[in-house]
Amino acid sequence: MSHRSIKNILVVGGGSAGWLTAGIIAAEHQCNKQNSKIKVTLVESPEVNIVGVGEGTWPSMRNSLQRMGLSETDFIRHCGAAFKQGSKFVGWKNGADNDFYYHPFVIPNGYGQANQYSAWKTHGQGHAFADVVCAQSQICQAGLAPKQNATPEYAGVLNYGYHLDAGKFSQMLQQHCVQNLGVTYIQDHVEGVVSHDNGDIKALQTRANGELNADLFVDCSGARSLLLGQHFNVPFIDKKSVLFNDSAMALHVPYSTPDEPIASATISTAQEAGWVWDIGLQDRRGVGYTYSSKHADDQQALRTLKAYVAQSIGGEVADSLSARKISFEPGHRSHFWHKNCVAVGLSAGFLEPLEASALALVELSATAIAENLPVTAQHMQITRDNFNRRFLLHWENIVEFLKLHYVLSERTEPYWQQMRAPDSVSPRLNDLLTQWRYQPPNRSDFVQNEIMFPSASYQYVLYGMGFETLNDVSSREFDAPQSAIKHLQENQQRLHKLMGGLKSNRQLLKHVVQYGFQKM
Repeated sequence: MSHRSIKNILVVGGGSAGWLTAGIIAAEHQCNKQNSKIKVTLVESPEVNIVGVGEGTWPSMRNSLQRMGLSETDFIRHCGAAFKQGSKFVGWKNGADNDFYYHPFVIPNGYGQANQYSAWKTHGQGHAFADVVCAQSQICQAGLAPKQNATPEYAGVLNYGYHLDAGKFSQMLQQHCVQNLGVTYIQDHVEGVVSHDNGDIKALQTRANGELNADLFVDCSGARSLLLGQHFNVPFIDKKSVLFNDSAMALHVPYSTPDEPIASATISTAQEAGWVWDIGLQDRRGVGYTYSSKHADDQQALRTLKAYVAQSIGGEVADSLSARKISFEPGHRSHFWHKNCVAVGLSAGFLEPLEASALALVELSATAIAENLPVTAQHMQITRDNFNRRFLLHWENIVEFLKLHYVLSERTEPYWQQMRAPDSVSPRLNDLLTQWRYQPPNRSDFVQNEIMFPSASYQYVLYGMGFETLNDVSSREFDAPQSAIKHLQENQQRLHKLMGGLKSNRQLLKHVVQYGFQKM
C-alpha cells in the first residue's frame, strides 16, 4: 500500500477553491498532454450553492492565472474584474472625519535599507505614513490604475490584484479547466466514502456515477468539509474568542452613473459591531457588513448596511436592494492534510473577510500541492507533515495580523472594547507590540520565509492607526533619519510621474474591454 503510485486526483467541490485547485494542479502537471502521468477530476453536486462572496484577491492571483494559461484581457472581460491596489481603512482608529489609512500592495521605497519610520517622524509629520514611504496610497486615493494601456498582460507599473465577480470567476475557471487543461468534470451527488483497510479513502460513492476512485482527494466542499471534517473528524479550532465576527450581510450595489469612479482599493469602514467592505467592479459594487452576532442582530446589521449604501445611492434605492445573510464559524482545522485527503478553501477554515486572505490561501495551498505532489503513498507521509506544519503557521500569522487591526482601535463601542481586551490577544502579539514600541517591525520578527503578511504590512497598519515607536533610542546607522530621506525624496519624484502618466481605474478598464492588453 505504501508504494501505491499517486496518479489520480479527485477534487470534491467546485467554486473558486475547487476550480483554482484543479486548474493549478492540472497546469503544473500538463494534464492536457497525452503522456501526462497525472489525471485530475472534479466532482461537484448540481444542487450545492456556492458562497461566492470572496471578491478581492492578492497580487498572487496574477501569477496563478498566468500559470494556468489564462489571458488577463479575457479574465477582465469575463469576470467584470477591476484592479485592486490594497485596502483603505476608514474609521478604524476613532471614527473621526479624517480617520482613514491605506495598506497598499507595494512595500515602502527602500524597505530594509533604512528606517522609514524614523524619517517619517522627522520629516513627514502632517502626512500619512503610507503617503510618505510609497506612491501607491495616493494613487489609490486619486482613483488611478496600476498600469497603462501599453503595459503587457500581468505586468504592472505598481503591484496589484483584482476585484472580481466570484460567480463569473468560477464559471470562467470551469470552462478553461475542462476545455484547455484536461480536467474531467463530473456533476453528481457524493453520497458516501469507501475506505481502504488502513483508513485512507479509496473512492467516493456517487448517486449516478457509482464509485469514483482516486489516490489523492482534495476537499473543496466548503464549510461542510465533507471529507476532512465530516468523514475524518479532524478537529476544528474555534477562533471566535479572538476574532468575533461570525455573520455577514452582502448585497450588489449599482453605480449611480455608467462613468462613476471605480475604487482602486477595497474600502473597509468600521461600524458599531463590525465593518463594511466595499469592492468596486466594472458594472457594480459588492458591499457587505461582517459583524458579531453577539453585538448586533440581523435587523440591526441590515439597517447598518443599508445606511452605509444610502450615503452613495440614496435611501430609496438602498431600501430596494435585497441582502443575503451568511453565517460562518471563525476558525480552522487542527491540520489540513489527513491520510490521503487535503482540504483547501472553506473546508480547511475561514476567519473573516478582512484583508482578503481566503483566496490567497487557496492559491498557496493549490500551488503547494501541485509543486510537491507526492509520487507514492509513502512519499505522501512526508509531504503531508510538511504541508501541515507550513499551513498551521500561515493560519496563525493570519489570525495575528487580523487581530492587530482591532487591538489598536480607540473606538468606544462594546464590540471594539472587547476586541482589544487582554484575554483576547495572544501572548506573541502582545510581545510584538511591546517590541515595536522600541523598533519598527522588520523581517527578523518573522522567522518563516513564506509569511502571509510581511513585516511591511505590519508597519502600514501600526502607523496608519497611530501607533508610536520610540524614535531616539538607537545609534544604528540604519535608524538615522538621513539614511531614509533619499528614499522618501525618490518616492515623491515617482509619485509626481505616476500622477501624470496613469489613467483612472475606469478609463483603463474601458480600454482593456475594448482593445485588450498586449500579450507578454
